[in-house]
Amino acid sequence: MTITITAFEKSPDRGRGLARDMRVRWALEEVGEPYEVRLLSFKEMKEPAHLALHPFGQIPTYEEDDLALFESGSIVFHIAERHTGLLPDDANARARAITWMFAALSTVEPPIIDRATVRIQERDQIWYEQRLSMVDERIRQRLTELSNRLGSAEWLEEAFSAGDLMMISVLLRLKDSEILQDYRNLSAYVARGEARPAYKRAFEAQLAVFTAASAG
Repeated sequence: MTITITAFEKSPDRGRGLARDMRVRWALEEVGEPYEVRLLSFKEMKEPAHLALHPFGQIPTYEEDDLALFESGSIVFHIAERHTGLLPDDANARARAITWMFAALSTVEPPIIDRATVRIQERDQIWYEQRLSMVDERIRQRLTELSNRLGSAEWLEEAFSAGDLMMISVLLRLKDSEILQDYRNLSAYVARGEARPAYKRAFEAQLAVFTAASAG
């Protein structure tokens, strides 16, 4: 059975590759697995059929045979475990790559998402500038720590892994900000991820959905 994932019918990221189905698309492209995409409106995401797959009414979901998964990190981990190319064969290296997946989602991403929320929902509040400054400082702390660990290396470990896929996906949310630009090695790290053929194929596929929705 062909793998089916879900994605936004009209993505709020406006074709920038930030919606979380991008992470799953990228992983599937890296391992060479074909997949189909079922596009959903915001209304359909809250209907019983989709809630049966994702109890929180979000995207992406992943369906293959009798297996249904939700949460992008869990889906990418499943893909990485089932197919070669995203996790090292060596047990210790494999464990480290998985650790970086958790670090991306649990340590680096939360303040970055918080920043997006502040900028969208709190811009008109009197505390906006102070709140944004505090969030930016949290992000800079994490980026400094990550930058120090990466150093001049190409990837977080010896070879590209699911850990890099998730970390780069998270950092891409800062691509147009001055914050990421202040860390040259991290900016270069993100650029290396974007240059991978699998990333380009995934990005083009997601962008095509936005372009078609805009034209309609």
